[in-house]
Amino acid sequence: MVGYDPEAKCVSSVEAAAAGSASGLVTRVLVSPLDVLKIRFQLQIEQLSCRNPAAKYHGMLQAVRRISREEGLTAFWKGHVPAQLLSVGFGAVQFMAFESLTELVHNVTSFDGRDSLVHLLCGGLAACTATVAVQPVDTLRTRFAAQGEPKIYPNLRHAVVTMYQTEGPRTFYRGLTPTLVAIFPYAGLQFFFYNILQQFSKWMIPAEAKNGGSVKDLVCGSCAGVVSKSLTYPLDVVKKRLQVGGFEHARAAFGQVRTYGGLLDCMRQILREEGPGGFFKGLSPSLLKAAFSTGLIFFWYELFCSLLCTLKSPESTKRKEG
Repeated sequence: MVGYDPEAKCVSSVEAAAAGSASGLVTRVLVSPLDVLKIRFQLQIEQLSCRNPAAKYHGMLQAVRRISREEGLTAFWKGHVPAQLLSVGFGAVQFMAFESLTELVHNVTSFDGRDSLVHLLCGGLAACTATVAVQPVDTLRTRFAAQGEPKIYPNLRHAVVTMYQTEGPRTFYRGLTPTLVAIFPYAGLQFFFYNILQQFSKWMIPAEAKNGGSVKDLVCGSCAGVVSKSLTYPLDVVKKRLQVGGFEHARAAFGQVRTYGGLLDCMRQILREEGPGGFFKGLSPSLLKAAFSTGLIFFWYELFCSLLCTLKSPESTKRKEG
């Protein structure tokens, strides 16, 4: 169902956008705690180890206990409103662009729109398009998830006005360069591996057992998410560090803070002060999130598209008329 298929095409670009936004909304509610943990780890300068007394967070369980004790359970959904706007907007634009691009490639070129390499290219381009559209919301989400207590931004409106007045409109696009550099291979590889795994599953699973398609979509999506996230993770760390630039006063309670002059300067400082391991801080919750979120995104997207196709089928139309 993901991508253009001339033999089974029954979802329009608008319907793909609707299915993509719905899948993003449901998935975001479920994976928000892992996202907050990932961001907290990525932004911590100190080593993530109990042997470092200056480190606020040492590991996943310790971080969960500390955040719960200091900020309450609702802290795991900090920035949920901008995060939901991000997920809904990103899902809509990404899947609409992906379906349109794979159809364009299939109809205009000699390539098959169902080919894995076509999915790699179109998936990356679709994600870049969606990223530019929702980058301001992503920056807001990161700021909300990063702030401690007392809060610098009590609500979304206050955050937008304050950031615009004190830092200018360009602040909403902080970290856009590493985001685009990272999102193209990350999303492209997601669609690439999902396509390959789906083809592999068709070969491996016997015809009589293919009624468990939803579970298969979930497993294929989860595996695709883990592999693609592992390969592109360092750029995600750099993006998060750049997005909280100018926000250092709200980070004081979490430990050391740094000011970065751009993408290359951020990479140099991380390598010099934190070593190669600094580029992989927060990898554990990030991989868990990638497995859950990517699996659920594809699972819900396939499910919503199937429902739309069912509603448009002749049998469904006859039942409504009857």
